[in-house]
Amino acid sequence: MYDIPCVIFAGGKSRRMGKDKALLPFGGFETLTEFQLAKFKPHFQKVYIGCKNKTKFDFEANFIEDLQEFEDSAPHVGLISAFEILDVDAIFILSVDAPFFDIEHFEKLYQKINEHDAIVAKSPNGEQPLCAIYKKSILPHLKELTKEKKYRFAYLFERVDVYFVEFKDEDTFVNLNTPEDYKKLSHFI
Repeated sequence: MYDIPCVIFAGGKSRRMGKDKALLPFGGFETLTEFQLAKFKPHFQKVYIGCKNKTKFDFEANFIEDLQEFEDSAPHVGLISAFEILDVDAIFILSVDAPFFDIEHFEKLYQKINEHDAIVAKSPNGEQPLCAIYKKSILPHLKELTKEKKYRFAYLFERVDVYFVEFKDEDTFVNLNTPEDYKKLSHFI
């Protein structure tokens, strides 16, 4: 069982989906969020749901709501909130809409935990900053970038020691962004 917390980011706006994808049924569960929670709970001492507001969820879980001082909704805000609320040295974050990233993939990231500020998955199509381990050492940079409203992870990666873990299979990182994406995976619902 891993001693770093797992934080499933489920606070996005789901603009392209047209409805909140975190609440869509998936994998025999009432919501995609519950699917992700059930998948990772056996492997971590603590699993949290990172979100803007927990009232949209009608199930019991450990929630981390974005700190009120931030009006924007962005992964940077979720990371800052998680580090401030949990007061831990490292966090594994995973986007709720990446249902095929599993514990074996996480283990590849975890192997580098003592060596870098950020350990980020990289697929054939590019970096996956929401499938990553981040250390608290990135917090000052996150705060500065958030003040400047520079929310692209590329800005953060220019400032910290980041290591990219290569994955050969793009399917691991399939995201549910649109109704078409969701429909293609209907056999999992």
